[in-house]
Amino acid sequence: MGFLGKLMGNKEKKESGQQPRDRAASSLNKNLGYFKQKLKDCDDVVYREFRVGSKQQFNFALIFVDGLIDRNMVNEEVLKSLMLETRHANMNPGIFLKNIFNLVQHSAVTTGEVKEEEYLDKAMVSLLSGDSLLLADGYSKVLVIGSKGWPNRGVQEPLTEAVIRGSRDGFGETLRINTALLRRRLRDPNLKIKQIRIGVRSKTDIAVAYMDNIADKKVLEEVEKKLKNISIDGVLESGYIESFIENSWFSPFPQIQNTERPDRVAAALLEGRVAIMTDNTPFVLLAPATLNILFQSSEDYYERWIIASFIRLLRYAAALTSLVLPAIYIAITSYHPGLIPTDLALYIAGTRTGVPFPAFIEAIVMEITLELLREAGIRLPGPIGQTIGIVGGLVIGQSAVQAGLVSPIMVIVVAITAIASFAVSSYSLGVAFRILRFFMILFSAVFGLYGLMLALLIILVHLCSLKSFGIPYLSPLVGNTYYELEDSFIRIPLIAMHRRPKTLSGANSIRIRYKAENGQDKGKTVQAGSSKADQKGKEVKDKGGKDKDE
Repeated sequence: MGFLGKLMGNKEKKESGQQPRDRAASSLNKNLGYFKQKLKDCDDVVYREFRVGSKQQFNFALIFVDGLIDRNMVNEEVLKSLMLETRHANMNPGIFLKNIFNLVQHSAVTTGEVKEEEYLDKAMVSLLSGDSLLLADGYSKVLVIGSKGWPNRGVQEPLTEAVIRGSRDGFGETLRINTALLRRRLRDPNLKIKQIRIGVRSKTDIAVAYMDNIADKKVLEEVEKKLKNISIDGVLESGYIESFIENSWFSPFPQIQNTERPDRVAAALLEGRVAIMTDNTPFVLLAPATLNILFQSSEDYYERWIIASFIRLLRYAAALTSLVLPAIYIAITSYHPGLIPTDLALYIAGTRTGVPFPAFIEAIVMEITLELLREAGIRLPGPIGQTIGIVGGLVIGQSAVQAGLVSPIMVIVVAITAIASFAVSSYSLGVAFRILRFFMILFSAVFGLYGLMLALLIILVHLCSLKSFGIPYLSPLVGNTYYELEDSFIRIPLIAMHRRPKTLSGANSIRIRYKAENGQDKGKTVQAGSSKADQKGKEVKDKGGKDKDE
């Protein structure tokens, strides 16, 4: 058996390219020695040895990590049950050791999750994830008992996505709490949550959530393929995952949406998108993502459509303003003063009297100062950060004008640009516009309005080339999906939004169904790949009273 074991081990090593796994032995001391050797100098690991049976003839050991387990559960439902409840039981050693899993699971331990593990390295991962390991002398497997109970922040209102109307609960750092918040909103068995582990050392739990009857299978397969190809020491935040699975890592524009709002994730899943949930972070990734989606907010669908459309148009205008306003000011004052009224041109020239720097240097200095104030306000504690932002902006701006370093018009332009940049709902997209603003300023300073248009064309060409998991980044402005414009710059009433976005959902494109007077469902069916059907949206009624797409 020794030679055969070595032969099988070498074969396993050659096939996998890794060291063969260590199987659990029937000796309690040998298994304990394995864990004590691997977890040497880990003082938070607790080893509890005890005996059970009427004559105390069975040697057991319980291993757990202090701080990761629920102590009350371990003491009351594991140790107490095994040490006291089985004390008076007259158990045959041969039968007990053969059926220890069934006896412990069904008779002794009262926890909800108990499973057998053959390999010690897998049991080690479970131990470091918050489970307890039960070892028995004479039994060649490890019992993994679910006892997770680490401290968590709980459900709180998300800080980065404040809304006027909508739910106030947000994701936390515990994966199971996050999946529960999602299940609470989508009570559908078609909601699938697949869990994998990524990270050679961190072994971080990653959950992929999707609606089985709605999501595009090609997008789902690509997401799962990219996740399986990730090889890294540790995943400490969902940003690690985003860096590996996005299509164009050199682009300043985010190709994957991140959010910490459960209602936004639920809405995305109902449109056919895929959610990637990472343990130890409240931020969930949503794929695919388009520029149109990143401009949307969750409360756009909670307000009346007129209000939501006005706010959305205002958001687009603010993004464009934050991108081009300083560049337009530099181009006009430096190259094309004749394009503005004469009185305004003379006033601007008068305010710049005594300013030693050209408009380009003014803009760069003020923009960098603004970015420093913004970053300092984020990193400092709340009350201090707000004070630094307000007082710093007022004092520095006023002092710079009085000192003659910048003109008053430039201070106004930079202030309007800063206010407009805060109106962008996505933080990642807002940062992209902030970076590209310097690009626009440089081209305008060199070529004037021609440089401004050239920079805009370069950005537009780049946006046209971007894709997120095969979906065009400028969708629905490109491609044969014009009916999706009903939820782009404006939002039509929800009662008229019959279909899901074609670029995101699979075969099931029906969003809203009506009930006729006889109680039968009446919906809109769309033929897959038919552009005429997409544009007309012909309404039909299934004779069986059931939607054909369902």
